[in-house]
Amino acid sequence: MGNTVSRLLRKTLERMRPRDQGGAPMHYTPHDFRRIFVTDAIMNGLPPHIAQVICGHKSLDTTMGYKAIYPAETIEAHRAFIARRRATRPSDEYRNPTEEEWDAFLAHFEKRKVSIGTCARAFSSPCVHEHACVRCSLLRPDPAQRGRLKEIRDNLIARIAEAEREGWLGEVEGLRVSLAGAEDKLAQLDRHVASRDVIDLGIPTIATANHGTVEDQCRS
Repeated sequence: MGNTVSRLLRKTLERMRPRDQGGAPMHYTPHDFRRIFVTDAIMNGLPPHIAQVICGHKSLDTTMGYKAIYPAETIEAHRAFIARRRATRPSDEYRNPTEEEWDAFLAHFEKRKVSIGTCARAFSSPCVHEHACVRCSLLRPDPAQRGRLKEIRDNLIARIAEAEREGWLGEVEGLRVSLAGAEDKLAQLDRHVASRDVIDLGIPTIATANHGTVEDQCRS
């Protein structure tokens, strides 16, 4: 498909013979049209992260690299987009909050802190897991609470064994769900630690002709 598009584009340019301001022939590739689209879309107010999704880029930096405009222009275009969107909404959505509303908003974030991390659920949304935080995908585990999480996991393993031994099969399934959640939170912490590991490369030990190694020279 790519070769077909390139061939058709080349034939079209041969017929049109476009020239730049200096009179030199202009050349285009299919990829150039992605850049033109991103530039035009963002300049007309499309949020950059939406352009990222449309283009299928993993990183927003890649999308921003496609645009032929300055960051300040992008910001102004986005502000204009927001202004147009707000104009279509009821004006009372943008009123100043009352003291009671503001206090409720702040209280929401105070209540998001739990013993093993932080709850990331949206403002005014209920707890879908009835405060069984270890099961919840919205819990962000605190690395400092790894020991507590291990205790919870070990306790769940012991409770499952007890329930199976005593024939309390009605509890086993729920306990296993909690166990899977605890193990998932521990795995999250492991991935977080692994991503921050720093490898010590040490001091180079390249041999020199008459003065030993670079490490020996540094020590002297």
